[in-house]
Amino acid sequence: MQEICLGISALTPPLNTGDPLRTELEFADNRLLIDLCGEHDRNLARLESELGVQILRRGNHLQIMGEAAARERAVETLQALYSRLAEGRSLEAGDIDGAIRLGADPVGRETQLEMFRTGTIEIRTRKKNVIPRTKAQQDYTRALFEHPLNFGIGPAGTGKTYIAVAAAVHMFAEGHVDRIILSRPAVEAGERLGFLPGDMREKIDPYMQPLYDALNDFLPGRQLAKLMEERRIEIAPLAFMRGRTLANAFVVLDEAQNATEMQMKMFLTRLGEGSNMVVTGDRSQVDLPRGMPSGLAAAERILKDVKGVGFSYFTSADVVRHPLVARIIEAYERDEHR
Repeated sequence: MQEICLGISALTPPLNTGDPLRTELEFADNRLLIDLCGEHDRNLARLESELGVQILRRGNHLQIMGEAAARERAVETLQALYSRLAEGRSLEAGDIDGAIRLGADPVGRETQLEMFRTGTIEIRTRKKNVIPRTKAQQDYTRALFEHPLNFGIGPAGTGKTYIAVAAAVHMFAEGHVDRIILSRPAVEAGERLGFLPGDMREKIDPYMQPLYDALNDFLPGRQLAKLMEERRIEIAPLAFMRGRTLANAFVVLDEAQNATEMQMKMFLTRLGEGSNMVVTGDRSQVDLPRGMPSGLAAAERILKDVKGVGFSYFTSADVVRHPLVARIIEAYERDEHR
C-alpha cells in the first residue's frame, strides 16, 4: 500500500509499500479533511466521476483505488485542493473542476498544479479572489496584464468577461487606472428593443445586466453604487462610446461579435494613454442582421500581427459553468459541421 501524510506546511510524496492498485493518503488536520471531502462527500464523488477512481474515507485517511495513472492524478488533485484549504482559502464546486482540469493536462502539469497551489496566477478583488481554472484561462489572465489590448474569443461560459471584469476591478483598486468602463452592443437577440417598456435607460439595462452581475461579485454593494454615482465605473451601450477618448481607464467590450466593423474600429480607436482594453466575444452567437459582417471577425483578421495586441482563444473544454453546458456546445458544433 502507498501512504503519504499531508500536513499544513508540507506534502510528503507517496511511498510505494507494495500494493499496485491502491494509494492511501493520511491527513494531519481532520477539519480541513472535512472541507476537502465536502458535504456528504460530494467533492470526493466528483473526483471519482471525473478521474475514474474509487475513494474510500476512513477516519483521517483516504484510500484511492484504480489504475495507476488515474490514482496519480487523484493524488495530485487532492494535494492541490488540500493546500488551498491549508492556506485559508475556501473550496467551491468550480475549484474542484479547476484542479481536475489543470491536473489533466499532461504538458506542464506540475507547473500548472503549483500555480494552483500557490495562487501565483490570481486576481485579487475586494470581495473575492479569482483563480483561473483552465490552461486557457491562465494564459488569458497573464495576457491581460501584459498587453494594452486583448481579445478573448470563444464560447459562452468560459470566463472571458468575468476574468476581464475581475482584472479591471483589481487594477482600479491598485490605482493603476482611474475608471472602469464596461460596454456591450445593444443588439436584439430575437427581441425588439422598441417594444420593451420604460425609457431608453430602462430598455438598455437588461442588456447590461451580466456586467452588473460581474461587478457585484467583486465589489461591495455600497461601494459599487457610490463609484457608479461618481461615474468612476460606467456601464454603457457601445454606441455611447463614439467621440470619447478613454484615458487611464480599464475598458471592456463584451459580446463584441455583435459590433459592426465600423463600431469595432470606433471602439478600438477610443484607447487613450494609460488605458487597458479587453474585447470578448463568441463567433457562434452573432445577432447582427443577415449579411452584415461581424466587427470581431474583422478585427481578428486585421490586428492579428499588430504588436501590443493579445489574442486568447477558448473552446468547450474551458467552459466553467455546469458540465452539461460544455456538452451542449460540443453538440451544436458537431451539428454545424455536418
